[in-house]
Order: sequence, then structure tokens, then C-alpha cells
Amino acid sequence: MINVAVVEDEISMQQKLKSYFADYTASTGEQFNVVCFDNPVFFLTGYKANYDLVLMDIEMPGMNGMEASRRLRRIDKSVTLIFVTNMAQYAVQGYEVDAFDYIVKPVSSEDFALKLNRAVERIKAGSEIKIKIVVDYAVKIITPSELKYVEVTGHKLIYHTADGGVHPTTGTLKNVEEQLRGAGFAKCNSCYLVNLRFVRGVSGQSVKVGDEELQMSYPKRKEFIRALNDYLGGGYFLSDAVRVLQIVPVRSRTAHSRNALLHKVCAAV
Repeated sequence: MINVAVVEDEISMQQKLKSYFADYTASTGEQFNVVCFDNPVFFLTGYKANYDLVLMDIEMPGMNGMEASRRLRRIDKSVTLIFVTNMAQYAVQGYEVDAFDYIVKPVSSEDFALKLNRAVERIKAGSEIKIKIVVDYAVKIITPSELKYVEVTGHKLIYHTADGGVHPTTGTLKNVEEQLRGAGFAKCNSCYLVNLRFVRGVSGQSVKVGDEELQMSYPKRKEFIRALNDYLGGGYFLSDAVRVLQIVPVRSRTAHSRNALLHKVCAAV
């Protein structure tokens, strides 16, 4: 059973999302416990970290979804967060609150099922994978959701976490890659294994991971961009013209046809 919170002020949208969860259960057998909140303040008041997934609207009266997400992250850093919004520009700001994905309104059943399937895979992978490392003679446990990237330098591995932590230890990048297979990680060169959820863009031979720039090797470039495209769920194509990688939502295949939106996630160098 996956516990879900839907934070959405429109009752009709709450009902639609609940019906999509029911459809997904009917087709896959996956069970959900869905609780709806029409106000983010009610959702956050007395919050207990017992949800696996939060669907967050952006435009709500009083406190908007971005602010609610920032407050949520102060008390729950691991819950999977998906924006449901007609303000697609917030997708490029999702890294600020470690958002896993976003769904653009009007929400189609096909798009919802695609994004939900990826979220379910991530939740299951996150619940199963625990990385144990030894730092200064003490055991530290790191989950994939809090790991930005792993770096190899000399004979050391360095784990870089979302809270700014830097944790040097021993081991091989190959073993870490095996541990994290299927959890949304890819190599941008032989020295870096990157969590794709933290990638903000690619410019020339560098990758923007959070607020850091990592070097990308030419041999790994094509493979890395393909992995990033796959991670974005197939609803995007990647344009690598003029040394700038742009993330471009393609035209919807549903009846809700709309103009393609262009979001430049990094500037040319």
C-alpha cells in the first residue's frame, strides 16, 4: 500500500486524480491510500512523515504550492513530491524542493499513468536501497533520494548529498553503480555517477547538478543525454544545438493538444 497526499484546492481536480489512481490500481494491481487536502496549511499542520507520495498544486489561495513544498522539505526530506500545475515554468525550479516530477494541467490519464508509474518505481527502489558507507570509523546510511552524485578521486569515493554533505570513503564507482542500478543514476564521465533528478541542464561539456558544474566527457555524453531523456519519462526531447541542452516538452498526444513549451535550463557558455 502506497500512502498518497493530494494537496489541491479544486474539488473537481481532487476527484479526477482519485479516479486516475483507481484506474491505475485496476490496470496494475498497485494499491493506494489517497488522502486529499484543499488547503496546504491543513496538510502541513501536525504533519507526520507517513506519506510515500505527495501531489502538490502550485496555484492555491493563501500559501502557494512552492512555499508549502519548501516547508514540507524542512520536516520530510524523503517523500516523493510531484507538482500538478498549469504553470510549467515551475518545473525548472523543482530542484529547490527536490521535486521528483511535474504534471501539467489539464491532466490526461495517459500522462498521469506514465508519471505515476515512474514515481511508484522510485518509491519502491528508495524503500529497498540503503547505501552503507564507513566515514571516520562510523557507519553512515545514505538513500538514493538524498544522494546528488558520487565522485571517485584517486583511491577514494566521495558521496555528495543534497544537504551539502561531503562524505569520503573507500570503494569503487563500479560497485556503487551496481547498487544504484534502476534508481535514476548515470555517469557523465568515468569520475562522476550523477543522480538525474538533480540535473538542471547541460552546457557544452559540463552538467549542472544542483548548483554545481560537473565535467562531462565526450565518450559519455551521448549515453548520459539518452539516460536523462529516458528519466524525463519520454514526454520530452532534448535539443543539443548551439552547445546548450534545452528540455522541451513535446506536443501532447491526447485530445488536450497544446502548444509546445520551451524551458531553457542553462545558459550558453
